[in-house]
Amino acid sequence: MVNIMTSLSVTEKEQSVWNILESVADPEIPVLSIVDLGIAREVNFARNGDLEVVISPTYSGCPAMDMISDEVKGALHKNGYQSASVKLSLSPAWTTDWMSEEGKNKLASYGIAPPEKITSNKRVLFGGQKQVSCPRCGSENSEQISEFGSTPCKALYRCKDCLEPFDYFKCI
Repeated sequence: MVNIMTSLSVTEKEQSVWNILESVADPEIPVLSIVDLGIAREVNFARNGDLEVVISPTYSGCPAMDMISDEVKGALHKNGYQSASVKLSLSPAWTTDWMSEEGKNKLASYGIAPPEKITSNKRVLFGGQKQVSCPRCGSENSEQISEFGSTPCKALYRCKDCLEPFDYFKCI
């Protein structure tokens, strides 16, 4: 019997791992994979064939990283990568710019306003709030209710037109 993992080229193996990582959901926002979110950073194979996956937290105190690491290892082991390890990297720091466009679209469909394209918010310097579009009705007539939403990486907003509350995934 031929082991499929040893018969693939390094590039094919890397793509295989990225495909597996696409199946690992973020535990706080299950509609996003860790690839969509941009926290899966690197796939590295050592000369001896050992696999290392590098992940970065959305912020340094993210409580989900241990669970994500375990989920990555489990998914890789299930798919034949028995000697896989996961390395946590804090540098460079994660930014919402690493999120895929598909991931941002998934957030909006899920009812969470995706991060705006611009990560700086000069409006707050003058006491204003970030203008965020409602993921339900599309209105930009919204207000921030709380700097923190259901998780520390989200803020809680309310649409003034449809009156629905919604989370906004903060730009970092």
